[in-house]
Amino acid sequence: MNQILCSTGALIGRPNGRNYRLLEDFARYLRCDGFEVMMYSTWYDQVDRLVAFLLNLGLNIPVMHCEKNIGEGISKGGEDMQDAFRRFEINAQMARALGAKKMVMHLWDGRTSDSFFHNNLAAYDRLNRIAVGQGVELLIENVVCIHKSPMKRWAELKAQYPGIRLIFDTKMAAFHQEMDLLYSEEYAWLLQDGCVRHFHVNDYAGGYMDWANLRTLPIGKGHIDFEKFFSFVRGAGYTGAFTVESTAFNDRGVVDTHMLNREFDFIRAHLNQ
Repeated sequence: MNQILCSTGALIGRPNGRNYRLLEDFARYLRCDGFEVMMYSTWYDQVDRLVAFLLNLGLNIPVMHCEKNIGEGISKGGEDMQDAFRRFEINAQMARALGAKKMVMHLWDGRTSDSFFHNNLAAYDRLNRIAVGQGVELLIENVVCIHKSPMKRWAELKAQYPGIRLIFDTKMAAFHQEMDLLYSEEYAWLLQDGCVRHFHVNDYAGGYMDWANLRTLPIGKGHIDFEKFFSFVRGAGYTGAFTVESTAFNDRGVVDTHMLNREFDFIRAHLNQ
């Protein structure tokens, strides 16, 4: 049965001090089935306290989102890559401690993006072995590129690692005008081979590689055809989870839980058609 999750990154950010303790208040108002915990680079000195707090709340946390900057460290190589592996191991251990069975990763990220993709490609095997060692399934996200495109990078990864597991983000795909590739014969293997194991469901209002509009919008605030999207995933027999990441806090850190609940209800209604 499909689960609808809320990213903690939709609730907690710089404007509210990345205060994870706010989850205790937010969780009671949200009509989601669980949470995808987003790790921040500023939390490494309090991992044990963070894990203990989340476990005490008793939240359903089937997915964890790895710290995003790790991907940039992988891209840069050298000492940056070794530090990235160290941080990745902490993330994998944290995922296991929280009971998460899946962990989302930006294999490339930041200013370097996919500029040194040979480093990212080579690093995947070690990263996957670390995750498997913690009992966690590693999912590589279709994050934005500056040289090729996410789907092309996925195809390269699939060619070298046939058993790779992926997570499809609608906003990232729309940024590169790759939503229709999800429905194409060329990329039928994404779902037919069971590669895509999770979806991030976010809207996008910009044009092709429109950096000024690369924002995580609520469903209905952009131009993605979600009627087509949900019809496709239902028809493909996908039974996995969906995470809503839409930024729900304003510049004062106030969170709009009503907006998130409308998204959860929208997704649930379309999955039940």
